[in-house]
Amino acid sequence: MERGEYRSPVKKRRSRGVFVGIIVAVLLVTVVAVSVGVTLSHKDNFKTTFTKRCQELTNKDKKLDCQIVWTAFEMAYVGRDPCNVPVEAYDPVIATAAFEPSCNRMMFWSKTKDVVHDFTEKKDCFVTLEDTLLGSVLDDLTWCGKEGSKETFTTGCPGWADCENNPVRSFWNRASAGFADVACGDVTAMLNGSIMTPFSPTSIFASVEVKRFNSTRMRSLNVVLVTEDRSLVTNCTNASLKDLQKELDKGIKYNCKEVTESQLDACSSDPEKPCGSCW
Repeated sequence: MERGEYRSPVKKRRSRGVFVGIIVAVLLVTVVAVSVGVTLSHKDNFKTTFTKRCQELTNKDKKLDCQIVWTAFEMAYVGRDPCNVPVEAYDPVIATAAFEPSCNRMMFWSKTKDVVHDFTEKKDCFVTLEDTLLGSVLDDLTWCGKEGSKETFTTGCPGWADCENNPVRSFWNRASAGFADVACGDVTAMLNGSIMTPFSPTSIFASVEVKRFNSTRMRSLNVVLVTEDRSLVTNCTNASLKDLQKELDKGIKYNCKEVTESQLDACSSDPEKPCGSCW
């Protein structure tokens, strides 16, 4: 008994040690497996979202194959330094899913995204970049690649302002240019009248889109200056809007109207009112 009582605790300690070792090993394997699974799932989850959105939009258009669109898209950033994805890297996917002109219905915006899309969802008379195939598929998504990797990542990617040539920023600059290239007829732009500079030189609208407007396709640019109900910071005489007029290709007529968010909301909610009467 004495020997047994003496040896018993040692056996238990050894058993516990082995048991704890097994648990630690299992946990390590589990952590590694989960880490690998999460890493591998980045591309799968992103690609699933991309493909699902693409297929929802191409059900009626059998000309586009979402797998081909995906392949052209990921070529732009996979295996690259996430701060070294130039705008032109997206040329192949823009060519694959080319923007189609929608004369007299194209809507551009700057610092008014929520207002614009709330309006266009209720009134089906304008088309924004986010209503196009690529714009709709990639709206509000984040992605990047890494040197030496064939994966798509959705975390650890540079933010919009972290570096100029990051994958998301380069895509939207390239897509905006492509959308502006097909602007035709009477074009509308909703700008923010509740800020001091509604036409900011650093915005995509100013630095990319307006510079692509062509008088051989466009007849006019109609600016809708949207203000909060009690926050009229600026109006159509704003100095930055004078700069906008100077930037326009000669031959494109310019118009500007001021409207409050509540007026837009009331008008867009009334099915009897045509879009043009909302401002």
